[in-house]
Amino acid sequence: MSVPRFSLIVTSYNQRQFIKDAIDSATALRTPTREIIVVDDGSTDGSQAVLREYGDAIELVPLSINRGKGGARNCGAAIARGDYLVFLDGDDVFLPWALDVYERIAEAKSPELILVPMLWFEGPVPTASPSDGPGSIRFVEYDDYLRKDRAFGVSASSVIIRREAFEKVSGWGNLPVMQDQELMIRLGTVGRTIHVLSPPTIGHRKHAGQTVWTVPPYLDAMVELIRKERSGGFPGGRARRLERAALLGALAFFWSKRAFKARLYWSAVKLFAGTWPMQLWASVRRLHVIMTGRRPPEELMLDRGSCDALPMVDLR
Repeated sequence: MSVPRFSLIVTSYNQRQFIKDAIDSATALRTPTREIIVVDDGSTDGSQAVLREYGDAIELVPLSINRGKGGARNCGAAIARGDYLVFLDGDDVFLPWALDVYERIAEAKSPELILVPMLWFEGPVPTASPSDGPGSIRFVEYDDYLRKDRAFGVSASSVIIRREAFEKVSGWGNLPVMQDQELMIRLGTVGRTIHVLSPPTIGHRKHAGQTVWTVPPYLDAMVELIRKERSGGFPGGRARRLERAALLGALAFFWSKRAFKARLYWSAVKLFAGTWPMQLWASVRRLHVIMTGRRPPEELMLDRGSCDALPMVDLR
């Protein structure tokens, strides 16, 4: 059996109302360059019965106990054979041209990381015609993740990772939230990073059950990220400390504001007081980028024929 280029790793916990959309979007990507691994993280809502209906179309990993998002993703990665790991949360969906975009970038640039934009939607998965498929990819290339000069919305579904790089940093951590940001800082120096500006390749569903609506766990996670940085737990050493500080400072500023809006005033003050030098450096770096300009984007052409052959997928 040939080694696939991409291992699509879908993880889900009690998301029966969404999981079929996620799996259907993965199986619709009809290409021999992928395998589909679905990890059910100990669901109790009947999700596993739904997943078994897919038979040999997926490789199902039913966990008997809940291991958390990081643990479930690591279980999928442990059996993956692909050159690149493509994670998808169970409430997200692939857009029809996702693997065409990833394949074109992998072929042209052979990066360690691919960062992709997401299309946000709410409610049922909307529909788009195959003719809406992109004709080109706009992207920016960086030496590594810490060098990036554009904002990027980190999500497990929005990062494609070369398997060797993932294994080098020992995979996902065990934070209850913000595993995405923590992993990206650990991957910060692994090498060439491609930040795709367009097209989006993931449909990201907004719904009431998302943990992001609850602020206190994120404040606890920020404390842990700052502790890890101060104890030397992130790569790059002193030479890259300012770049890491800019990333962490931007996160601290965001969650300080969220805490204040949630009327968690004391928590907001503590986070700001403990991270103001990082937040200041994040502002300085942003001002520097504005004054000197961002790295200009490049463009790769896509074969529209391959996109036009894809089935209809909702994108309304």
